[in-house]
Amino acid sequence: MSVEQTKIDEVMQKGFFDTPIDPTLALFKEIENLKKEKNVILLAHYYQNDDIQDVADYIGDSLGLAQQAETTDADIIVFAGVHFMAETAKLLNPKKKVLLPDLKAGCSLADSCPPDEFKAFKEKHPDHVVISYINCTAEIKALTDIICTSTNSLKIVESVPKEKKIIFAPDKNLGAYVMKKTGRDMVLWDGTCMVHEIFSLEKMLEIKEQNPSAEIIAHPECEAAILDIADFIGSTTGLLNYTKESPKDIFIVVTEAGIIHQMELASPNKTFIPAPPENTCACNDCPHMKLNTLEKLYLCMKYEVPEVTIPERLQEAALKPLRKMLEISAKHGL
Repeated sequence: MSVEQTKIDEVMQKGFFDTPIDPTLALFKEIENLKKEKNVILLAHYYQNDDIQDVADYIGDSLGLAQQAETTDADIIVFAGVHFMAETAKLLNPKKKVLLPDLKAGCSLADSCPPDEFKAFKEKHPDHVVISYINCTAEIKALTDIICTSTNSLKIVESVPKEKKIIFAPDKNLGAYVMKKTGRDMVLWDGTCMVHEIFSLEKMLEIKEQNPSAEIIAHPECEAAILDIADFIGSTTGLLNYTKESPKDIFIVVTEAGIIHQMELASPNKTFIPAPPENTCACNDCPHMKLNTLEKLYLCMKYEVPEVTIPERLQEAALKPLRKMLEISAKHGL
């Protein structure tokens, strides 16, 4: 056994996140060096902490990240996001090593759709095409016909012949929004995202009253009452692009607050107000996304753990609907 492997085993036995880091280390520089040394691509979601976004090779939403994962020639993919995202990258790159800084970085939406229960739900609707939001586990993907993201959900649903019935899972809010926009009658799984479920409509209206020229921009995972008052609804990338192009200079941002970092970088002269949740917090952070830190990212790249793996029995079935999504997205230039 090599000295390096012995060190990795010691790290894992002791507890990965208990490994001390020299406080004098310049982590940005060390991470950049590791990327070059090991041919690593660092993919980060918009909801990550600012410092992780700043050191990433690519920052994006679920569709963009999947597209980057599909085409990368890196030897190692480090995914600064949550587990289902790293799992998606692994499905698209079964022979590459895919790392996630914290394996506990899960997703409340993915957790709201247990595979056994969804399988039974699907069996009650045998003549339905299953469209699942990418925010789901590999097990759910394996039970799905086509994956979608918030960016391409309308095009994905419209790609299904009108005579075909549809199950949409796991996000009922996104599903309801898509039904309203497309006019399709779909059977919805009763799942939600904890971040997008707890925005306070009352507090938001108070902010709007204090800033009457502000535009409310919202992610379609939000509840209908929030979407009804929004000036613009879109995916995280859609929201970011809208703020770049809009002549308005103040926005109430109704999604996870991590996206505001990129909005401020792109439009430094504009003001972005994070929509408040129903609790006492000033903004709505995803606790799972925020489990990843720069220190964990450094350790992850240095020791090449924790690694995301997928059982072989799932790989082919879970990959098929992902490929279908990417094909449809490419056809429509998404």
